Amino acid sequence: MTVRLLYAASEHDADILYPSGFFAPDPFLCLIAGTRTILVMSDLELDRAKRESKATQVWPWSQLARRTSAGVGAARAEHVIFACLKRLGVKHAEVPGSFPLGLARRLEGLGIRLRVAKEPFWPEREIKTRHEVKKIEASLRAAEAGLLAGIETLKSTRIGRDGWLWLGRAKFTSEDLRDVIDSTILKLGGIPVRTICAGGDQAVDPHEIGHGPLRAHAPIVMDIFPRSQASGYFGDLTRTVVRGRASEKLKEVYALVEEATNLGHRSIRDGADGRLIHDDILALFASRGFKTGIKDGRMQGFFHGTGHGLGLEIHEAPSISRRGSLLRAGHVVTVEPGLYYLGIGGVRIEDVALVTKTGSRNLTLVPKVLQI
Repeated sequence: MTVRLLYAASEHDADILYPSGFFAPDPFLCLIAGTRTILVMSDLELDRAKRESKATQVWPWSQLARRTSAGVGAARAEHVIFACLKRLGVKHAEVPGSFPLGLARRLEGLGIRLRVAKEPFWPEREIKTRHEVKKIEASLRAAEAGLLAGIETLKSTRIGRDGWLWLGRAKFTSEDLRDVIDSTILKLGGIPVRTICAGGDQAVDPHEIGHGPLRAHAPIVMDIFPRSQASGYFGDLTRTVVRGRASEKLKEVYALVEEATNLGHRSIRDGADGRLIHDDILALFASRGFKTGIKDGRMQGFFHGTGHGLGLEIHEAPSISRRGSLLRAGHVVTVEPGLYYLGIGGVRIEDVALVTKTGSRNLTLVPKVLQI
């Protein structure tokens, strides 16, 4: 019998959250032995794990620790794991590549043979069930609510003669916008994760979260990717807006990014090659004169992937990028092309799509509007 062994905190590790269905801030032990999913929990988490987890069995950590030579007070993780494997009648286990190296070496010192599994550890995680899609959609709805709250607040700002956005007697900042979005998401049971509210040239760095006052007539990129406190599944959403009037050049860039987003949606289907979809979007941008490369010491143009898988991790397989993946029905992926140029700013649009046998279904409901 091959036993699969995981030891991690499920709040931060999707590989252990997936089979256990149990949130915990501290590392615990999960063993998959045949059809059994066994959790080994501290006294603190024992009863909650019995109520809330998907495990078929929950064993007390303290009880197993007492059976070790170290005793309950001094038993370390390797002693308890050794006791578990002895109880199962095996001396070998399969672990993910993220398994702690020090712990692995101590287990080997006790005579346990470990084999690092081929990545991904749970390949079935890529294909989402109907229930998983609903959980992703719930997080996406929270992201959309945050976005709409942010847009409404932006609409209520005043455009000053100095070119800044003002709310009351203070300049309106990226931090102010992020507070509005994040507080809305929190009220809906989501956990905001480094929400991006970047204006103008700040957004030329796609992962810059944004800071300081926001200018009128300039693009503001809002990239929102909350995680559900209840399920652990992520939503992901990006919109670019302008409070005021967008320049003709910015309108051209925005229209092209929206065209690329639509091209991505049309190209996604069961059996499609993620690399070819990405290459087609790069080619579209280049054909319209929007090249990618280093200019003025900065990467400019389109220099990130077109999309990625979404689920218990914000970035997971498959990939729609230079790396590429074969898309399959049941994948949930983002579609997020963008263009970034100093003097224009960043423009990115992001939807979430469910891959189907014949195409894709856009799970994102909020419209795409540039000027507000």
